[in-house]
Formats: sequence, C-alpha cells, structure tokens
Amino acid sequence: MSASIREIPSAEAPMALLLLADPSERKVRAYLPATRCFAALLDGGIAGVCAVVPLGPGRHELMNIAVDPARQQRGIGARLLAHVIDTYRREGAERLEVGTGTFGYQLAFYQRHGFRVFQVERDFFLRHYDEAIIEHGIQHRDMLRLAIDYREGP
Repeated sequence: MSASIREIPSAEAPMALLLLADPSERKVRAYLPATRCFAALLDGGIAGVCAVVPLGPGRHELMNIAVDPARQQRGIGARLLAHVIDTYRREGAERLEVGTGTFGYQLAFYQRHGFRVFQVERDFFLRHYDEAIIEHGIQHRDMLRLAIDYREGP
C-alpha cells in the first residue's frame, strides 16, 4: 500500500515523530506554530511528517522531516520530501533551505533530492543543543546549510 500525502495543521503533527529528527522538544515547540506541515498517511495513521517555515518572500526552510521507524526504508520519506519540493516549486518559491549535520544519511538524502551546500555554521550543534548529538560514534558539531534554488532549474 502506498502512502498518500496531504497538508495538515501544525497542531496535528505528532511530536513523537518530530522529535526523531530534532531531539530538542523546546526547539520544535518554538518553530512548530509557524510551520506548514505535510503528512504521509498510511493505514489510517501518520507514517511521516514534514514541517516548513517561511524565511521571507519566496524563501522557506525545511525544519523537520521524519518517518516512523517501523515504516522507514519504504520510500515514504523520499515521497514526502519530493512532494514538499514540488509543492513549493509549483507555488513559485525561489528557494527551499535545510540545515543538517556534516555527515550521515540525512546529508546524502537531501543531496539526492537536489539540495546543494551553500554555508557551514561552525559549532551550531554545540551552541544550540543542551545534549550532544552522536551519530555512528561521532558528535555532530557543525551544521551544513543546503538549498534548492528553484530559479536555477533542476
């Protein structure tokens, strides 16, 4: 069965899923009210969620994308991200940005979808998170800022 994707009110975005992608509940609760949320629905429930905030005219930032661990590796996250990218393209956005760690599967995931690095924020994860974020035994320190510039073409 294939997941359907639709926009949902930010208040309906499941916190448990959002915390998979951003472990700071304080940060998620701070940006969530201003987001536009999209959900991947499967078997009557939310299998994945994505939250995007406006940055300014024509510019948006993907703040969070997560898929239920029991439903990962089925293409749900890829379909959800592709839907969000296409939605903002159709609506005339100039740019869609995302911030992620300097290594790990997330970086490759975004790059496969056309995001390109434009900035490094040194020590971002050290300054903005109370607890260390460790992946594959390595602590995340710096954040890579990536973007899709719609006006540059595919």
